[in-house]
Amino acid sequence: MKVIGRRVDSVSYVSASDQIVQWVQSDESRYVCIANVHVLMEAHDSSEFRKVVNDADLVTPDGMPLVWIMRAKGLREQKRVYGPTLMLNLLQAAVREEIPVGFYGGTPDMLISLVQRVQTRYKGLNVAFCYCPPFRQLSPKEDMAVVEQINQSGVKLLFVGLGCPKQEIWMSDHRNKVKAVMIGVGAAFAFHAGIKPQAPSWMQEMGIEWLFRLSTEPRRLWKRYLYHNPRFVVLALADLLGLLRRTD
Repeated sequence: MKVIGRRVDSVSYVSASDQIVQWVQSDESRYVCIANVHVLMEAHDSSEFRKVVNDADLVTPDGMPLVWIMRAKGLREQKRVYGPTLMLNLLQAAVREEIPVGFYGGTPDMLISLVQRVQTRYKGLNVAFCYCPPFRQLSPKEDMAVVEQINQSGVKLLFVGLGCPKQEIWMSDHRNKVKAVMIGVGAAFAFHAGIKPQAPSWMQEMGIEWLFRLSTEPRRLWKRYLYHNPRFVVLALADLLGLLRRTD
């Protein structure tokens, strides 16, 4: 389905998890985008990033505004597939199916805390790879070395926490290089490491999670929300009224 002209797939936690596990068990190199307002607006503004999202193997509806639009377009039973929760579902599946997992992104302290917490929560979880890349872009030689480390580790499910749009671009660039299914989970690393708080469930259900995040990180996030959210509302109304100009 199209939401403000951008692709979003109608999936649930169960169907998304099942599809990802199926890809893992088939040894496929795939990538999954977790779509919210920020992702769709970045795709709206950039034709290059739009292609990255459109070419993803799966695009899940993370944000409630996306879910509301999908419901208004006829998918009455559509539910949110929240990235941090999908990550936990996949970790649980990884234990059950004996799938080696890895984490790419975050900071060294964040990754240490994340791994400790998820391994405590999911007994028997095989964390085969962790890497915190520098803020600068890796050289081709450095990148090749990291890809080799990932593949040699045996990781089959790689969680990527670089933030939008960096993580989606990285996954797109590394499909068919990294021998794993890659899922861009953004702030989920910080949430599950206990470094950042998640919005209360009632704020998430009302679609105002962004307000909670803004209150916790105003200096970093105010420009994003001030710029993207009002434009998204205008585009969403145009979409629902059939007035949105098509862009591929």
